[in-house]
Amino acid sequence: MFENLTGQNFSMTELTGPLRRVFPARVSGQALAALALAVGFSLVVPGFFSLGSMRSMMFQLPQLGLLALAMAIPMMSGGLNLAIIAIANACGLAMVTVLAHLPLAGHGTGYVALCIILALMAGMVVGTALGGLTGWLIVRTKVHPILVTLGVMSIVEGTSVWLTRGEVVSGLPALYGQIGNASLLQIPLAFLAFLAIAAIVHVVLQHTAFGISICMIGSNALATRYSAVNVDRVTIRIYALSGFLCFCAACLMLARYNSASAAYAKSYLLVTVLAAVLGGVDPNGGFGRVTGLVLAMIMLQLIATGFNLLGFSDYLTLAIWGLVLIGVACAQSLMKKRR
Repeated sequence: MFENLTGQNFSMTELTGPLRRVFPARVSGQALAALALAVGFSLVVPGFFSLGSMRSMMFQLPQLGLLALAMAIPMMSGGLNLAIIAIANACGLAMVTVLAHLPLAGHGTGYVALCIILALMAGMVVGTALGGLTGWLIVRTKVHPILVTLGVMSIVEGTSVWLTRGEVVSGLPALYGQIGNASLLQIPLAFLAFLAIAAIVHVVLQHTAFGISICMIGSNALATRYSAVNVDRVTIRIYALSGFLCFCAACLMLARYNSASAAYAKSYLLVTVLAAVLGGVDPNGGFGRVTGLVLAMIMLQLIATGFNLLGFSDYLTLAIWGLVLIGVACAQSLMKKRR
């Protein structure tokens, strides 16, 4: 019990009641945890809340956030997509290859913008097709998604390395980098794009038959099949959507690195799984919210930035991510048993 300025007593439930009426309990708890992390690092790390630090976090978060979305959606259906990094890199290589074979020198902004649109369309086709093919293989072979996506990852990554000889491919026009790294009212456009895509995915998952079917399949695929839902078709669409989100991440990766490679972002695979689990996605499928995932990404970005400013090694940070992943998974398992 607490006492306010008028001398009346109130409980913690009454204090957090308005927050919980707006957000679910899990999401409001994640929001409070993110706030606690931000306050804690600001007290320990000088300049943690500086404008430069905030802008740096907003530049880094979208790329990993989109990859985490690409991982979370298959997880909600009871699957997994280990090929997201390989697909994202393949999309980037496809876009750079298209731009490299188009004559850009000596042409105006309109022509260059049209070439960029053509390259984006090529990357979108590659990402969506590879994702849909992955879902089709899962449906046709009836093999667990871990094994199928692991095989797709090896095929796509090996092919990308073979075609590029393992080298970094560049050749992007300056206009692409200017758009990708632009800001609106000191907020990076990449961060605004991530929020917009996350909002669209949230609406799809919560308010469409396709989104509801994803969680139904994750809860009980057999019962969903008897509920007149075409489970095979939905599964293919799930992985096609995951591939499309990989393409969106590739667009931001191109703007950030100004090049493409088959070896970019390999260390992100663990963090995407961690973000999904920390965001409330059930590893066994059946539940997950985009709002929780976004808050989890903010928490992880706060921790990564704080560790970096404190001088922690990247390898130590990666080890800590692994410990956090195991801890969160164990905590979720214990909560399920208690319920």
